[in-house]
Amino acid sequence: FFLSLKLENKTKGKLQKQICQVVLDHFEKQYTAELGDAWSSVRDVLTSPWCWQHALLLNRFSPCPGLESSLAEQGYHPAFPAALPYLPKAFSCYIRAAPGRFPAQRHQPGKLKDYYLLNAASLLPVLALEVEDGEDVLDLCAAPGGKSVAILQCACPGHFHCNEYDDLRSRWLEQTIESFIPDALINLVMVSKLDGRKIGDLQPEFYDKVLVDAPCSNDRSWLFSADPQQAVLRLMQRKELSSLQFQLLRSAVKALRPGGSLVYSTCTLSKAENSNVINLLLNSCRDVMPVDISEMARGVSQEFTFLSGMQQHELLVLPQKGRAWGPMYVAKLKKISST
Repeated sequence: FFLSLKLENKTKGKLQKQICQVVLDHFEKQYTAELGDAWSSVRDVLTSPWCWQHALLLNRFSPCPGLESSLAEQGYHPAFPAALPYLPKAFSCYIRAAPGRFPAQRHQPGKLKDYYLLNAASLLPVLALEVEDGEDVLDLCAAPGGKSVAILQCACPGHFHCNEYDDLRSRWLEQTIESFIPDALINLVMVSKLDGRKIGDLQPEFYDKVLVDAPCSNDRSWLFSADPQQAVLRLMQRKELSSLQFQLLRSAVKALRPGGSLVYSTCTLSKAENSNVINLLLNSCRDVMPVDISEMARGVSQEFTFLSGMQQHELLVLPQKGRAWGPMYVAKLKKISST
């Protein structure tokens, strides 16, 4: 009872966060133009935190007896159908139609957590990457570590490089990995604080799979910016993000072996940071080709709402009431021999 009361009070406190009007006005103009009629319902969810749904990614390294039956009693169900093109047996994520948040687990040194609370849409880039045992994998912008943890729920890489340039976020990443990955596997994981734009030159053609979950204009958090001046500054700097994203992608392509796969993702609706960046890369790199992910999108269409009219190598999850939330943009590419 005390836990649920504490959780309820904490949730109410979060719901009282004020929407930043300058950001909402900016989004209103941009996304009305880019999303058309879809923007109205998307805006309603983005501005209503009580609509947001948190999924649970279960930790295969710390099985918790009774957790799955307890989740089922509370209306949770597996988020991804077994019919997906790629869904490892150990990968287990639960979600429910009703909004709400399962209690978080505290970080305790030496003790593994049983589950990771996350936006279910953020697992789509990991499923699109299709990591297999023994592959060399790079998570280029890895903090806070949810996708790194998810990759390790799917497979056991031969070498797993998790990189995060920001010092504070890098420590967060290390703590996340420590919370979910047993000591026996920690030696597979290398955490670095390199400039992601330079990794391709430092480790050319080294990786089989690369995930670029790029820094972006995070629509959800920006809408609740506490400091209006900071919000204005963010919006002014927003145009520079696509340049950074493109440089990170160029680096990722260099780091890929021929035949290797690259997945790019963001948590913004912005076309400038999504399709436009991918199109620029495809037009400027002769050794990269798009990969069709429409089968995966069809497989999860019961849970997610996607923007229509996207190319087969990309998808954009639109936040909608009663659906697993986004935003989440995903695009998949493959490196071919340039000779």
